Amino acid sequence: MGKSFNIGMKSIVLITVGIIALVVAFIFITENQIQVENGDITFDISPPIDNQPTMGEASAPVTIVEFGDYKCPACKAWNETVFPKIEEEYISSGKVKFSYINTLFHGEESALAAMASESVWNQDKDAFWDFHKEIFIHQPEAQRHDDVWVTPEKLIDIAVSVGNEIDLETLAEDMIKQTYKEDVLKDQELVEQYQVSLTPSIVINGTMVEDPFDYEHIVSLIEKELESN
Repeated sequence: MGKSFNIGMKSIVLITVGIIALVVAFIFITENQIQVENGDITFDISPPIDNQPTMGEASAPVTIVEFGDYKCPACKAWNETVFPKIEEEYISSGKVKFSYINTLFHGEESALAAMASESVWNQDKDAFWDFHKEIFIHQPEAQRHDDVWVTPEKLIDIAVSVGNEIDLETLAEDMIKQTYKEDVLKDQELVEQYQVSLTPSIVINGTMVEDPFDYEHIVSLIEKELESN
């Protein structure tokens, strides 16, 4: 009788813990985001960008965060079509600062590219953005994106093309030792916290846009934020 009672109590405890976890998750979701009419999601708390690769004036009133993956074909397309417009019209003018958070939806290659980029960021902030752009440039066309192409050798070649600002020995050692693994894992915590399910996911002052390729809508959100600030 006592044994059956103990088993029953254990089951009740496990069920209770599970319910509490679901309730906590529900509370976070409902309190931290609001679904708006156009399909965008607005968070009460914007993704933190401390220690994240960031370009633009620190005092810029608008912050755009990209959750991206170096193996993602859509990210390549976004960085080659939409981002240059944002950079030219808003980042260069000091109105917007832009930050990048790694997402690892394509496994080990995504992680390797992310750790390599973190190594470059910690070596030279300006060189990082050249390295960042070159990785997307070297990504194969969409129909071949599942091919294995992110390797230490390839990333070293990309670093060479960027210039002398990157210490190749340090980069190689950081990839071997996975020096910035913890930084990349912290990015994944943000991916989960903000329920990122697709890349690129673009967040403008706390609002995640439904369609990252709708540049007119992105501009309207930026202008709205500029007016309110």
